[in-house]
Amino acid sequence: MEPSKKGQIWVEHDQIPPQPAGPGVTRRVLAHSQDAMCVENVFETGGVGAMHSHPHTQITYIVSGRYRFTIGDETREVGPGDTLLKENGVVHGCTCLEGGVMLDFFTPMREDFV
Repeated sequence: MEPSKKGQIWVEHDQIPPQPAGPGVTRRVLAHSQDAMCVENVFETGGVGAMHSHPHTQITYIVSGRYRFTIGDETREVGPGDTLLKENGVVHGCTCLEGGVMLDFFTPMREDFV
């Protein structure tokens, strides 16, 4: 199994190896181009997405699980179907309350993930 490649048209989930992304978190970098990137994050209960910021706009879609998210100065509990917008430069992070999956979409792509 190899990581996906920039511009790869078809990305088969079971062909992408999960990578450690923090305590109790793994990520798979899925389809991506120079302008956009889709990343799957799998969280165990208690997993942490450390507080951070980056020069990318990020949209997160919660597929499953429950999370306590902080974006800027606001903290909320979110769950399946919720969508979060993190503008570039805004500090954000989360703690997983109930294991699950979220999808992150970045623009432009995160070079540091590949």
